[in-house]
Amino acid sequence: MKVRPSALIWRQNAGQTEVLLMRYNYGGQDVYALPGGNPDRGEILTETVIREIREELGVSVDVSEMILAGEMLLTQRNDDVLHVVFAARNLQGEPALNPAETTALELTWKPIAELDQLNLYPNIGLKIQPWFSSATYLGYVGRIEQQYFG
Repeated sequence: MKVRPSALIWRQNAGQTEVLLMRYNYGGQDVYALPGGNPDRGEILTETVIREIREELGVSVDVSEMILAGEMLLTQRNDDVLHVVFAARNLQGEPALNPAETTALELTWKPIAELDQLNLYPNIGLKIQPWFSSATYLGYVGRIEQQYFG
């Protein structure tokens, strides 16, 4: 099982909370992901998130509490992944994609109310929406049901 740490980065815009997502296209479908990536050997998860955001988006953040952890079991591909989502605060700079470091097609800010309607990887929109009103640790959420993108 691989481990993929990611960051929940948000902002207030015109009275609503928006989340920063990276848009990819797999099998003709738009897929949105929280910024993050794979740990390097000897790297702890929060260091991975900070490094990936710096490399892929050219900005810095402070990584704070873990919001949730859950497994995505894609038996079709044998790509089992433990997703760990951290809150990221104090965004420094304006995020911009670095094509040398990511295959994402664009960065987009999406309102939290839309997260459950997107092809989100991992599929945690419904799980993180309530976090914005409670800001409490969601903990281990178990299996994350995910659509397979071929």
